[in-house]
Amino acid sequence: MIGKLFRRSSASSADADKDTNSSQVESQKPAEADKRSRGRRGGSGGKNSPRKANRPASAGETRESKAPAGKDKASGSGKGRQGGKGGRASQETEWSLDQFQVPEEEGKVRFHDLDLPLELMHAIHDLGFLYCSPIQGRSLPHTLNGHDLVGKAQTGTGKTAAFLVTIIDDLLKNPFEGERYAGEARALIIAPTRELVMQIADDAKLLCKYTDLEIHTLVGGMDYAKQQRNLNERLVDILVATPGRLLDFASNRDCYLDQVEVLVIDEADRMLDMGFIPQVRRIVRQTPRKTHRQTMFFSATFTPEVDSLVEQWTDDPVIVEIEPERVATDTVEQHIYLVPSDEKYALLYNVVRSEEVESLIVFANRRDQCRRLHENLEAHGIKAGLLSGEVAQNKRVRTLEDFKSGKTKVLVATDVAGRGIHIDGISHVVNYTLPEEPEDYVHRIGRTGRAGKTGTSISFACEDDAMRLEPIEELLGQKLSCEVPPEELLEEPPKVKVKRSGGGDNRGDRRGGGGGDRRGGNRRPRR
Repeated sequence: MIGKLFRRSSASSADADKDTNSSQVESQKPAEADKRSRGRRGGSGGKNSPRKANRPASAGETRESKAPAGKDKASGSGKGRQGGKGGRASQETEWSLDQFQVPEEEGKVRFHDLDLPLELMHAIHDLGFLYCSPIQGRSLPHTLNGHDLVGKAQTGTGKTAAFLVTIIDDLLKNPFEGERYAGEARALIIAPTRELVMQIADDAKLLCKYTDLEIHTLVGGMDYAKQQRNLNERLVDILVATPGRLLDFASNRDCYLDQVEVLVIDEADRMLDMGFIPQVRRIVRQTPRKTHRQTMFFSATFTPEVDSLVEQWTDDPVIVEIEPERVATDTVEQHIYLVPSDEKYALLYNVVRSEEVESLIVFANRRDQCRRLHENLEAHGIKAGLLSGEVAQNKRVRTLEDFKSGKTKVLVATDVAGRGIHIDGISHVVNYTLPEEPEDYVHRIGRTGRAGKTGTSISFACEDDAMRLEPIEELLGQKLSCEVPPEELLEEPPKVKVKRSGGGDNRGDRRGGGGGDRRGGNRRPRR
């Protein structure tokens, strides 16, 4: 039977919370055979058994029924993929695996080798994925069998697809039977930034396009009531959220986590740096205990604090490590241009206008630097977007959409905002100022050279940047060759009047400079 959509009453919510809290206390380790059924509704059904609710189906009778529109969607009477059947495949049957031929190749894992549902394989075919990336090839054989995973990997390695393929495979092969309740998530993905949440959700929608799985996002800076309506009107198969907004919904009884079967914690090190771990702890406590869910934990770096989180939240995980230098050097051509700070903007202007630049992200360390660079580029007729903490969330979403669609050629971003950019096909990355943390250098240049393609990174280094190069080289395990930029790239841009926002003025900025850090003067770094 197709699950109906009900709304929990406050009494049943309290009971569920009580059950979840008590389950966290239990610590008995499951047998090896039970690991494969982790998250399978109490671990009783095996790999391909249908889901059954932890509570009796009659419990739905005590809960407030949803509005007719929501019931229609849940019962499959609506059009398209609004059925929300909780994991059953849609009725699309025209495509066959014969249309997706990928030859075997030594040392590479094909998606064909993983026994994935046809609907998922069709979506993978549409996306042009032929072979698994290293982290996918090493993790999927384990996670598809229900094992926990700890992945040490930078962005750009394909880790998002690794955990999404695992989730979608699990939900399709183990459809939920019985009643469904509003706000109950089957899979939960926690990420530190709004941009990363939206990107993960976009990727999930592409992989779920031939299924009826419902994907929801919960992020701050966007209308709470609208997100609440979406939760109430459609089933929640995959929920992607930032920690703060997720806690808001859970506290208000608009979202329930005691039925989570697969938990993903992405960029744990960044959440630790941003102070989100106390919130994530509260969230994890609301999910089933770790032996009754599957957990996938990803972090670019591992400190004792991160190791402690792994021990607390995962159960006998498989550990997959992709070294950062593989991300940085294999697919990205790196250039370090020695340039005085007052010539940086001229260099950026000419790089942007180069024929080989198709799309470009410019990174700077401070929000005011990003704002001035954006204003300068716009004044010179270059369509550019701005991503920083000063930009409202709805405008950030539009900015990313315009960049992805090609409406804007250039994106100017801070590190925190830039961590959420996961767009294939970016040809160039410019480090207008070298980052203070070497790991951020790898994250920045990882925006290009993605999905098997090559890219180019160009870093501007003035006197103040010299001390930042050595830690980056140490992390990469290689020397970075510094060079003086060609003269044609240092030609002054046309003089324009730059309109400043935030109380600034135009004085001294007629040629569109002012985006750099002036403390370095005109000296190039000593090498």
